[in-house]
Amino acid sequence: MDANLRFWRAEGQSFLQRFLLWADALDPLLLLKSSDEIKRTRSLIQINEKTLSEPIQNNQVFWTASSVHPDTAKIIPVLFRPPAFMPITLPLVIVSSVQHQAKHSLFWQFVFHTYTTAFTLINGNGTPKAEEYSLQQKQIFLGLGAISYSACIGALPLSFMNRYTLKSPLMQLVVRKLLPAPLFGLTSAFTVAVVRSPEFDNGIEVMDKNGKVVGVSKKAGEKAVMETALSRAVLFGTTFFLPEMLMYCMQRARFVKNPRALSPVRMFVVTSVLAGMLPVSFSMFPQCGEIKRADLEPEILSSTEETEFFYNRGI
Repeated sequence: MDANLRFWRAEGQSFLQRFLLWADALDPLLLLKSSDEIKRTRSLIQINEKTLSEPIQNNQVFWTASSVHPDTAKIIPVLFRPPAFMPITLPLVIVSSVQHQAKHSLFWQFVFHTYTTAFTLINGNGTPKAEEYSLQQKQIFLGLGAISYSACIGALPLSFMNRYTLKSPLMQLVVRKLLPAPLFGLTSAFTVAVVRSPEFDNGIEVMDKNGKVVGVSKKAGEKAVMETALSRAVLFGTTFFLPEMLMYCMQRARFVKNPRALSPVRMFVVTSVLAGMLPVSFSMFPQCGEIKRADLEPEILSSTEETEFFYNRGI
């Protein structure tokens, strides 16, 4: 079992523990760490883990937890590390939420889903294998299909409203205020499920409490993908819904009296909600997932007497 997974298993038992860990691991300043520094830190952690000469410091683990894939041990590209997720998605969320033209909405949603899908693909479980085809090519093909479908679905209500000139206040409220939250939540979950579908088609590695790989489980892969999809739906569903509700309450209470100040206030609210929801979303389920013996396939159970098994859930 990778050192990062061991750390998450030991220190991330409760939601509060995971939230506090992610709040530190998502620090954008970690993106400034060089590849050489990350490799040295990871080597130090592995040496300390084997010799038990010194306790591993939390900040050392944060560097590697946000920069190194626990399954492949490869350094994650800078733009797709967890600390880069908010700085990149924030402007895409803001731009996508204020579009009034279907063509512009389609374009920005395509860009938004392209990044989040690539992030999901790179940070997913890295153990699925395939012999008859290139797994990476299949995931890229599935991802492109999911991105195109999600962008079209997201822009469809606005296109429908503009095409048939449905400009009533009720239609404006539904299409521009109420629909984006569930649509972005559902499409975000959809792209996660599609691009990571090989994980429950081929299975992912499961380990015992000592970190020894005991088999490949499709049920564990399905559990990992569904948990990640649900957390992504909560993240973006809330990020698009809560700012609209807060802005509505502010306008009704006349908290913002100058109309020119509405845009800066809205940007601040969206930023605050996304910054708060990101560690909440990542903390909903343990990074080092656990699956009970009764939930695994018989062929895995026949080779071990363990009762608890672990796997990398991915992000």
